[in-house]
Amino acid sequence: MADVLDGIDDKLAEWLQEQPVFFVATAPLAADGLVNCSPKGLAGTFAVIDERTVAYLDLTGSGIETIAHLRENGRIVLMFCAFDGRPNIVRMHGRGRVVLPTDEAFEELAARFTEHPGARSVVVVHVERLSESCGYAVPTMDYRADRDVLDLSNRKRGEDGLAEYRREKNTRSLDGLPGLA
Repeated sequence: MADVLDGIDDKLAEWLQEQPVFFVATAPLAADGLVNCSPKGLAGTFAVIDERTVAYLDLTGSGIETIAHLRENGRIVLMFCAFDGRPNIVRMHGRGRVVLPTDEAFEELAARFTEHPGARSVVVVHVERLSESCGYAVPTMDYRADRDVLDLSNRKRGEDGLAEYRREKNTRSLDGLPGLA
């Protein structure tokens, strides 16, 4: 049984920001819609804003499910697992919003993260339910390094290439929901 927490304290914030990977899940409202779960990583792309708000830097990728689902209904869950040290799983259920580079709040939010080519948004999550569970079955693993493949690919595409890629791959979700304009 999970322990429900009152909020993100300093100790938990530090632990969350040290994790090299976390998972984001969203779903459309349609009963036959596809549930999406995406791994997120790269050092410096996750931030704790306050005890009930977190954010992550969303980088250009091959899909647009999270953004499309958030725009439709706002539901999101983030999950962090300890792959070393004491076993632990933290889940943050909440409401997410997408802040685009054209939005007034983008620059201030983006300043919280390390720079990466291809940043397409910041996802901000208001945490409605925060829980911690044992994680006893999560394996221990050694973290070696972040992969540089996404940054290299996005840098190689350049701004014009990224814009074209987003038009090609990020305008509609797998379920046909609107993604990026």
